[in-house]
Amino acid sequence: MKEIKSSLKPTSPLPKRIAITPGEPAGIGPDLVLSLAHETAPHQWVIFANKALLAERANMLGLQIDFEDYDKNAPAKAHVPGVLIVCDEPLAENVIPGQLNEANANYVINTLTRAAKATLPHPKTGESECAALVTGPVHKGVIYRSGIPFSGHTEFLAKLTQTPRVVMMLATEGLRVALVTTHIPLSQVSHEITHERLLEVIRILHHDLQTKFSITHPKIYVCGLNPHAGEEGCLGREEIEIIEPALALLRQEGMDLVGPLPADTLFQDKYLKNADAVLAMYHDQGLPVLKFKGFGKSVNITLGLPFIRTSVDHGTALDLVGAGTADTGSLRTALSHAIELVDKKS
Repeated sequence: MKEIKSSLKPTSPLPKRIAITPGEPAGIGPDLVLSLAHETAPHQWVIFANKALLAERANMLGLQIDFEDYDKNAPAKAHVPGVLIVCDEPLAENVIPGQLNEANANYVINTLTRAAKATLPHPKTGESECAALVTGPVHKGVIYRSGIPFSGHTEFLAKLTQTPRVVMMLATEGLRVALVTTHIPLSQVSHEITHERLLEVIRILHHDLQTKFSITHPKIYVCGLNPHAGEEGCLGREEIEIIEPALALLRQEGMDLVGPLPADTLFQDKYLKNADAVLAMYHDQGLPVLKFKGFGKSVNITLGLPFIRTSVDHGTALDLVGAGTADTGSLRTALSHAIELVDKKS
């Protein structure tokens, strides 16, 4: 697989804006954004968050950071180390670091909504305030318990942008894993593996590998659903009746697809060295391998959206809030991928 870069170094002479949502206010997201504030970067960061919260957390971490209000009419400029541009969003209640509060669930949704709309291209001009969206970790449970139906960033952004199908892909050095199904119970997975869904997901994956990652002829390895990829129908017939016919049709369209292969043997060098991406049938089929390989240095990328969206690969880490010991590796990787994709698009 081609090298996946991780760098915040300038690669484009034309600064643009990157929207950043720190996520759960009581979690580690604000700490991570603040910890990277003194980095250099070629594009302007716009933080969609509560400015007072960021200032309080910076003080807790002993970080000297200046905060400026976001002005969408001002020209974009490269990120200034030690300065954060903030699109201020009010909190419902004061935040106690490390303690979840359902009252602030709407705050999380509001920051994400505002940031996504700022990144969404105008239907007539195709222009947008921000060129990419980078999201920090949210706590799905506290949002759901507040009465807001929320199963994850991927599904939320798909609904917000009225995108009929999006694809969740995680990437780390040497490995990209995309998913056919995402945050659903395991008991529902086999029902969701349909001929139509596979065609949609693989076409999106193939298209975005070409257009967003500049891979001219993507090679995609596909996992089977069942153990041993069904063992010729002895352990399940989804491979024979659904997956293989879908792959055959897509190969007629010119796609380079290998599989379906048993997931317990696919993730080894003899396959991965030739793969631009691996397609897993469900969340816990492919992501444990990727996170074992690159936890803390991997990135979540949503394919199929009308804009670039990357995210951290971890949760809210409530026990680390305010300690100054959290690893910024995943947010750094998410930012570097966003920068790389923005520059390729320019």
